[in-house]
Amino acid sequence: MSTRRISSVTHVGSITIGGESPIRIQSMATTDTNDTEASVAQAKRIIDAGGELVRFTTQGIREAENMKNISARLKADGYPQPLVADVHFTAHTADIAALYCEKVRINPGNYVDPGRTFKHLEYTDEEYSEELKKIEDRLVPFINICKEHKTAVRIGVNHGSLSDRIMSRYGDTPEGVVESCMEFLRIFRREHFDDVVISIKASNTVVMVQTVRLLVKTMDSEDIHYPLHLGVTEAGEGEDGRIKSAVGIGALLTEGIGDTIRVSLSEEPECEIPVARTIVDSIGECTALRAQAEASIKDGTITLTIDEPDWEAFQLKAAMAVGALLIDRRATKLELTSPTAQFAPQALTALADAILQAARIKFTKTEYISCPGCGRTLYNLQDTIARIKAATSHLVGLKIGIMGCIVNGPGEMADADYGYVGAGRGKISLYRQKECVAKNIPEEEAVDRLLELIADGNARR
Repeated sequence: MSTRRISSVTHVGSITIGGESPIRIQSMATTDTNDTEASVAQAKRIIDAGGELVRFTTQGIREAENMKNISARLKADGYPQPLVADVHFTAHTADIAALYCEKVRINPGNYVDPGRTFKHLEYTDEEYSEELKKIEDRLVPFINICKEHKTAVRIGVNHGSLSDRIMSRYGDTPEGVVESCMEFLRIFRREHFDDVVISIKASNTVVMVQTVRLLVKTMDSEDIHYPLHLGVTEAGEGEDGRIKSAVGIGALLTEGIGDTIRVSLSEEPECEIPVARTIVDSIGECTALRAQAEASIKDGTITLTIDEPDWEAFQLKAAMAVGALLIDRRATKLELTSPTAQFAPQALTALADAILQAARIKFTKTEYISCPGCGRTLYNLQDTIARIKAATSHLVGLKIGIMGCIVNGPGEMADADYGYVGAGRGKISLYRQKECVAKNIPEEEAVDRLLELIADGNARR
C-alpha cells in the first residue's frame, strides 16, 4: 500500500481537502449557469450520485451573480455540498464569484495574461518581472475578498491554456506548466492565504503525470504542501475516456499523490462519479497490483492477473495498476489475464491495446480528445462526438480534438491532427493542428466540413 503524500488541509465550505481527509470526488455541471432550475437539478444529480463538490462555469458577471441563487436553492433543499466557480479570462468575475461560492477556480494561463495565441514573445528580465507584478497587483485584491468571505481557491493550470508569456520563456514543457502554477502560489503564500487547492491537467497522460510529479518536487523544495486535485482533461467518453483517466489518475494515486479527483467524461456529469468512486476505492488493491506488475516485467512485457468479475472495474484496475510503469517506459507491452472471470481473449487484448494507447505507447485506433462540456459549450457535444466517431473510427492513429470552447481547445489540440472547436453560439471553427483553417462555420455544416478536411488531408498523404 502506498503512503499518501502529506499535504496541508484546505477548508472548502463544509468539507476539508487534504491532510487525513478522504480523497474527495467532484464533477462539473454542463448547464447554462444562468438557468437556475436546470443547474440546481443537475447539481442534485451529481451529488446524489456521490459527488462532494460541484463546479459551474462563471464566464461573466451575470453567471457569477447567479451562483447566489443556485447556492441558496440547493441549500434550502438540503444540499450543503460546496459549489465551485470556474473563471477564465475575466479576473473581476472571480471577485464576484468569491462572494457566493465556497471555492473559486482561477486559471493562471488567462487570469491576467491574454489568451494563448501561440505567439513567441521576447522579454528582458526586467520586463518579465513587470509582468509578474501585474499578476500580483490583480491577485492580491481577490485574495483579500476570499479571506473576508472564507472562500477557498483552486489554482487550476491547464496544459492547453498556458500563456504565450510562459510558453515563450519555458517552452511547451512540464517546467513551464509548473512555473505557471508556482508564480501564483508564491503570491498566495506571501499573503498568508492557505485555503488553496492546486490542479495541473493535460489531455496527454504522460504530460499530466510527469508535470504533477515535478510540481510536487518543486513544492517540497520550497516547503509548500497544498492539496492536489487530479484529472486527465478532455479524456473523451465511453471506454476510452475511462481508461485514459484511470491510467493518468491511477499512476499518481498509487504513488500516494492526490487529495481530490475528477474523471472528465464527455457524458452527463453524474456518470463521472461512479467511475471516480471505483478509482478511489481501488487505490490499495491497485498499488499491490502495480508491485505485482513491476515484478512480472520480462523482455519489456507486463503480465498482469486481476481477479475481478465486473468488466468496467477490471478495466479501471488494470489501467491504474500499470499506468505509471507504462508512462515511465519500464515496459512497452501488456498481457492481461483473469483467473475466474470469463472475459474473451479478444476483449483482454483490446483492453491492453487501449491502455497502451492511453499511455502513448502504441496507437491501434483513432484517438478523440473531447472535453466533457460545461456552460460554455454552445453546441450538442455528445451528438457531435457520436457523428464524428461514426465517420472516422476506422482511421487508425489519427487524433481528432472535439472541444466545446476556446479555453483549452486550441492548446489541448496542439498535437491533434484536426480540431473542432466551439467559437460562439451555433458557430464552429476548424483546425489543422494549431492552424485555424475555417472560422465561424454554422454548426449544421461543421461536421461535414471537418470530414471534408480530413478526407482532403488523407488524399494528400
